[in-house]
Amino acid sequence: MTRGFSFSLPVMVVVSAIAFVYFCTVFVFTDRWFGLMTSPGIMNAVAYTAVAVMCVLNYVFAIFMDPGRVPSTFLPDIEDSKVPIHEIKRKGGDLRYCQKCSHFKPPRAHHCRVCKICVLRMDHHCAWINNCVGHANYKVLLVGSLTNDSQNDKQQSADSFRILYVISGLLLVPLSMALSGLLGWHIYLILQNKTTIEYHEGVRATWLEERAGNAYKHPYDLGAYDNLTTVLGSNIICWICPTSKHIGNGLRFRTAYDGLPVTSTSK
Repeated sequence: MTRGFSFSLPVMVVVSAIAFVYFCTVFVFTDRWFGLMTSPGIMNAVAYTAVAVMCVLNYVFAIFMDPGRVPSTFLPDIEDSKVPIHEIKRKGGDLRYCQKCSHFKPPRAHHCRVCKICVLRMDHHCAWINNCVGHANYKVLLVGSLTNDSQNDKQQSADSFRILYVISGLLLVPLSMALSGLLGWHIYLILQNKTTIEYHEGVRATWLEERAGNAYKHPYDLGAYDNLTTVLGSNIICWICPTSKHIGNGLRFRTAYDGLPVTSTSK
């Protein structure tokens, strides 16, 4: 499912930065280092263009792909033995219900006040894609980070091109640091089978359990490998493909308590 697009200044900044870096890399740096019409120059330009196209496609998918919204007909079945966990409100203990969308919220779903919808397995709202990161587009965003080519090669240049090197460095160095940190953070979350929201909720839950003398365990933590395949899929060959057909409908997730009596968690 795709979604509409409205003007977003952060997205325009990202698009402009991508276009500038690509133009400088291919038509200025590659041309000066190898000669654009030589064999090494053509090979470098083609390889860089292929990576750039993959990055742009993933970025476009992340912007226009619906993050996964809760069906208006969703109703939790508390008597279903195949669903061992039901999330309830911290106050009152009722099943979670969205007053704005007028429907119940399945596990791991949250309402986004920017997108104005309840998002399945919501991680966070990202201004840089003007979209939520959720069940349907999380892998797309991750693959985009993995394929981002933001190397900052140190080369000598003539004075007339020095400004391009300076601007490129100012773009690429912080971009590389930010994307590396973001990639590392989400790899950690994937290995724990957590969203960003669940991480922060888990900090509080751990504190509360420790006060009660218990050990907290994230209910969706299936082990590192199973957690990884939950997001990327069971077929390793398809891990770098920006698809989401393997992840199910987002209304139910495997838990560490499958097969055990039904329990509830507060949200």
